Amino acid sequence: MAVSNERKKATAEFRRMMIWLAIIGALMVAGALTYLGMTGDLDRDMIIATTLGVFLSIIVGGGLMAASYFSDKSGHDQSIDDSTRTYRDEKRD
Repeated sequence: MAVSNERKKATAEFRRMMIWLAIIGALMVAGALTYLGMTGDLDRDMIIATTLGVFLSIIVGGGLMAASYFSDKSGHDQSIDDSTRTYRDEKRD
C-alpha cells in the first residue's frame, strides 16, 4: 500500500515539530535549573525531578498538539468524518 505524498509531508513535519519540542524542552530545563541554582541549593533529587517534570511537560503538551496537527494534515480526520457521515446517512434511510 503506497503512502500518499500528503502523509509523507505530514510525517516529516511532525518529526520536525518533535525535534523542536525536544530542543525547547532542553532549553527550558536548563533555564529552570539555572534559576533554581541561583535561588537556592540544588541537590540530586531536585535536579532529577525538575529535569523530568519540565522536559516531560513540554514534550507531552507540545506532542499532543503536534499529533492533532498531524492527524488533520495527514488525512486521518477526513477519513473519520467521511465514515461517520456515511454511517449517519445509512441510519436515516
